[in-house]
Amino acid sequence: MTLSSISVDIKNYLSLVKFSHTLFSMPFAITGYFLAIKQPNHHFDWTILGLVLLCVLFARNSAMAFNRYADRLIDAKNPRTQNRELPAKIITPESTLIFVILNAILFSGASYLLNNLCFILSPVALAVILGYSYAKRFTSLAHLFLGMGLSLSPIGAYLAVTGEFALVPVLISFSVLFWVAGFDVIYALQDEIFDRDNGLQSIPVRLGKTTALWISGFLHVLSAGFLVSASIISFSAVSWIGTTVFLVLLCYQHIIIGNGRMERINLAFFTLNGIASLAFALFAVAGMI
Repeated sequence: MTLSSISVDIKNYLSLVKFSHTLFSMPFAITGYFLAIKQPNHHFDWTILGLVLLCVLFARNSAMAFNRYADRLIDAKNPRTQNRELPAKIITPESTLIFVILNAILFSGASYLLNNLCFILSPVALAVILGYSYAKRFTSLAHLFLGMGLSLSPIGAYLAVTGEFALVPVLISFSVLFWVAGFDVIYALQDEIFDRDNGLQSIPVRLGKTTALWISGFLHVLSAGFLVSASIISFSAVSWIGTTVFLVLLCYQHIIIGNGRMERINLAFFTLNGIASLAFALFAVAGMI
């Protein structure tokens, strides 16, 4: 095996798990970590921060790869997803499953190195993030399962440092849950017809485009409410800048989508949400150091 072939394999796996989308979860994990080290008797520790980031990375890798594995036959029939690595036979299902298992083991190992509570809860976290892949076969509320998976990052990072739950990271976790669920409803608009024809569940399939956009907006109102509550309790004036940017971009994505304008979904889903999470974390952390 040459260096060139290894490089191609790495690029394929990075594409498989959409590595760039770690922007959605990593900033909130960092925020949870800095909230934790603000507490009495806790301090900044590079090792713990590194393990937290590895947990986020391994968990997300296993979740995304498993989702691609579970959806490989569906993706092969959907014109929008036919070029993904599994239906295009760039990566085999067997290799993908090995990748999932390896990352799940690494996630559990990193959790073990953090503390007992994180290790005990690691199977629960894996069940949530892997279970999402089959949720849309059974319920139109699958968007909430995805949100729940990403929402584990801030509270998980807090637990990694303190070993106990606290109100503010839980509020941020609920904000992430409804934020992700809301933009996943928007993203699902692309596949409304395909999903309906193939017996898959989503809010757009169940209630139609117009109602789905209203529900997405409602979920984002909930997200904003939880984030503002956390900010009132714990954040400084500097941190409020990040909260404000996040809320503005949350509103703006609904403006640009309008009445379900599909051509702008990637702008709303990837660009704006990536900027929103980074801006929030940047100013939240800046206000805590």
